[in-house]
Amino acid sequence: MKIVPKAEAVSVVNPGDRVFIQGAAMTPNALIDALCDRYQELDNVEIISIHTEGDAKYAREPYNKSFTMNSCFVGSNVRKVVNSTQGDYIPIFLSEIHLLFRQRILPIDVAIVQVSPPDKHGFCSLGVSIDIALPAIETAKKVIAQINPSVPRTHGDGIIHIKNIDYAIEVDSPIHIHGISPISSVEAEIGKNVAELIEDGATLQMGIGSIPNAVLNNLHNHKHLGVHTEMFTDGILPLIEKGVVTGEKKKVKTGKIVTCFAVGSQDLYDFVDDNPLVHFKEAAYTNDTAIIRRNPKVTAINSAIEIDLTGQICADTIGNRQYSGVGGQMDFIRGASLSKGGKPIFAMPSTTAKGISKITPYLKPGAGVTTTRAHVHYVVTEYGVANLFGKNLKERAKALIEIAHPDHRQELEKATFERFRT
Repeated sequence: MKIVPKAEAVSVVNPGDRVFIQGAAMTPNALIDALCDRYQELDNVEIISIHTEGDAKYAREPYNKSFTMNSCFVGSNVRKVVNSTQGDYIPIFLSEIHLLFRQRILPIDVAIVQVSPPDKHGFCSLGVSIDIALPAIETAKKVIAQINPSVPRTHGDGIIHIKNIDYAIEVDSPIHIHGISPISSVEAEIGKNVAELIEDGATLQMGIGSIPNAVLNNLHNHKHLGVHTEMFTDGILPLIEKGVVTGEKKKVKTGKIVTCFAVGSQDLYDFVDDNPLVHFKEAAYTNDTAIIRRNPKVTAINSAIEIDLTGQICADTIGNRQYSGVGGQMDFIRGASLSKGGKPIFAMPSTTAKGISKITPYLKPGAGVTTTRAHVHYVVTEYGVANLFGKNLKERAKALIEIAHPDHRQELEKATFERFRT
């Protein structure tokens, strides 16, 4: 490994290269900015990543004349470019992105990552974003690293030896922090409804945001919960401290919290730093349905942009506009379905912030079906729980109408009659 100035580190990127950028809290923004400073001498450089934090300069003018975006998950900082001629989106499960790199379907020329300083053995930690970063650095022709003492040293598989880093820069700045959003009254009701479905001894998967936190707030009287998830955040910490999350009933890595990335406060990063309780694995492991299903009572809590009256879930587009990505939703929904006593759950408000029903007669034209109706079991809103498993199309419509917002039920009933004549 050679410590060099930023400009020299990114000089290894050539026109036409495919460049992987580590994401989430570990986004290496100093190197990204340095790379974008070279935009006038570069052309047709493809950026591939999942969700990144901070200012993605390559996604906006004038830099996007030299960079194209090929995203495996769409965040707000690249949403505009992904839906333009300068970018695109790859529909793919999080569990399978590693195959794009390892099978050379999308070979990586340069991987740009952020790591901890090396230990006495020369190993750096990839911190709190192992997900697809590990297969990217293992297969890239060149690896550039941003070494930062603020990066937590996490246990698991996210390590890289300095001999495998070609060039590095040194920075000293906090990694990206997500504050805890306030929980609305609607989200609080959803949290209560979901919590009633969670049994003692369950293995949890949930994401970031107010609804997952609302669920976690209602689990303080539960027992023997475990965590096997693609990501986790601060809401888990009080349950660990109280002894609610113990992992003792899990079959895979009993007693351990298993995740592939984490996003949250500095308290969260301090908690995972050098903590053998938390195992950070790549997404090919955490999101492997065959591994997920081995745990008991896997309870997967996911969200949706909209759901039609037959149970089709759209979670990654608004009409034909790409909004986010498939991510790991299907990995865990299927894993929970196959787990003994498992429960796949979709939790969402009954309406959007503008009062539009999220339960609809049909998905919007051009909308993607993220999760098929055959995979959907529990749907939860602030008005209750609908269990669609084993129900026919007419029964599904009736169950979903019962948990829709009262202002929209008449319209949904009319649509149901027109479709099914019942």
